[in-house]
Amino acid sequence: MSEEALPRNFGRFRVIDEVGRGAMGVVYRAHDDMLQRTVAIKTVALTGSHKERDTHEARFLQEARAAGGISHPSIVTIFDVGREGDTAFIAMELVEGKDLRDLIADVSLTPSRSVAIAAAVAEGLSYAHERGIVHRDIKPGNIMVLADGRVKIMDFGIARLVEPAVKTQTGVLLGSPQYMAPEQIIGQPLDHRADIFSLGLVLYEMLTGSKPFQGEDIPELTFKVANLPAAPPSHVAPDLPPVMDFIVARALRKRPDERYANAAEFAKDLRAALPEVRAAEAAGAGRATAQTVPTAPEVAPEGSASSAPLRDEPVELRASPRFDSTEGLARLAVLPSDEHSRSRAGWTVPLRREPRRVDRARAAVVFTYLLAFIAAVCIAVFA
Repeated sequence: MSEEALPRNFGRFRVIDEVGRGAMGVVYRAHDDMLQRTVAIKTVALTGSHKERDTHEARFLQEARAAGGISHPSIVTIFDVGREGDTAFIAMELVEGKDLRDLIADVSLTPSRSVAIAAAVAEGLSYAHERGIVHRDIKPGNIMVLADGRVKIMDFGIARLVEPAVKTQTGVLLGSPQYMAPEQIIGQPLDHRADIFSLGLVLYEMLTGSKPFQGEDIPELTFKVANLPAAPPSHVAPDLPPVMDFIVARALRKRPDERYANAAEFAKDLRAALPEVRAAEAAGAGRATAQTVPTAPEVAPEGSASSAPLRDEPVELRASPRFDSTEGLARLAVLPSDEHSRSRAGWTVPLRREPRRVDRARAAVVFTYLLAFIAAVCIAVFA
């Protein structure tokens, strides 16, 4: 964006340059001449009909009221709110660092750092939740890691108070489908536990480098989030300790009442698991170092049988007892084939009756007991 096209100011804030653009508006770097500090200005253009303009402005002001009422080291601070012509704006703390999208893409996160980041986010969410505010859009792009290691939760743009002044339109999803809780996807009422599920998804991605639920389109993705279990993170990243499977499994429960009751409990478990995560991380690094040292291959004595297998042996994969997949699998329905239907709401599985196999040994035992019973009855009657 050219300097000539920049707006001069928003209220008392003098615009310096453009930082970025989002779905609702533009973010600028600006200077507060009154308090002599640099801030970020988030804007939203008020366009459309009068009703639409009023709705957008009300939602934007609702964000300011929600986020401006909280002050926590892990949450971006709101300084001011206002309107300049046809543009509403919020002046907020300017934070510079990398968001989790970049850190995950750079493969620069260790397991221990991932757990520490998630714990800091959980502590910030706990503070907001205690004040009746649900973020509703926790995702890597809304979590900033500063150069000094501090974590900031960004963009309470769709935050909702317990009794919001602006209601969400029916049928409109506010949030990112890949990081939504099941109840948010299917349109049920949600509370702070939706943020816990979303943070569980973010933690999973930090630990493994992959998303637990993926699909070719939104219907497939949302079906998986609402119905299917995720693979335990240790199945993707074998160096993770078992405790992380427990923690992630609890955060990703489909039913809200089976998740962590609050974000503070989530953060406490993450902090408590850090020593074990660090120990497993160090052990994994030691194994990796050892594998880089070349060793001479062992030669079996002439004429002796080699212990190495001549072919790959089949490996039986069992469900991990540390991760509950029963609930997700139980919710899957086997749908009859219908050549006239194009619905892809579930899985279509051909049904066939398996032939019953007769256990001959068991049949012989049963037959012998039957003959003995008949003989006993005859002796009793005719004796």
